[in-house]
Amino acid sequence: MLAKALHQAREARIKILDVMHAAIAEPRPEVSDNAPKIVSFQIPVDRIGEVIGPKGKVINTLQAETGTDITVDDDGLFGVVTIGSKDGGAVEEARRRIFMIVEPPEAEVGATYAGKVVNITKFGAFVNILPGRDGLLHISKLGGGKRVERVEDVLSLGQELQVRVDDIDPQGKVSLSLVGELAAPSAAAGNGADGDAAAASAPGAVPMASFEAAFEAELATELGDLGPGPERSSDRGERSGGDRRNRRPRRR
Repeated sequence: MLAKALHQAREARIKILDVMHAAIAEPRPEVSDNAPKIVSFQIPVDRIGEVIGPKGKVINTLQAETGTDITVDDDGLFGVVTIGSKDGGAVEEARRRIFMIVEPPEAEVGATYAGKVVNITKFGAFVNILPGRDGLLHISKLGGGKRVERVEDVLSLGQELQVRVDDIDPQGKVSLSLVGELAAPSAAAGNGADGDAAAASAPGAVPMASFEAAFEAELATELGDLGPGPERSSDRGERSGGDRRNRRPRRR
């Protein structure tokens, strides 16, 4: 009986395998689009910080923009990046962006790039020209030969502009210059007393009331006439310092 049962089980297993082979003779080259996708690869350990970014800013942005889940581990020798998503295209896009950070493309001296201002300092602005590659646009190169006091007067964060790579030093630092001219900054309203005076003297300017006058007008509107203000010492003196001889004596 045992031998017969084993033979029947073997025959059933063969039939199952035949049915499976008829359905798919070999593994599919790619996983189904409906199946979760997970890829894992190694990166240099000294690049882990660049992939994660300050306080996780870079990796969080990657996850939000690609719709993937990304983890980065350190095994002591390499960084291990794992990307998971239901969308295979999203996984490949996240992997492409990470490799652009780990192995950023090299800028070429003399080449022109469309850049975006990503940071502003007292001495210039950092402009992103390639994925993972920023260059310095020094303040001395912003005025077209004229002195610029503050970088913020001519540039703003996120501003797009054309720049040229002038130099790349042995440490890989990129020096940039402008291509063309920047648009003249809009005239800002004056600040402080000078600005107030200029505004008051402008044609058609509306006179500005003092703070005290505006405050008293607001009180009168809300509470009505509160009567005369407090007496001044001079007023009291004028009323009390008259000819005492004209006063009627007080009865005792």
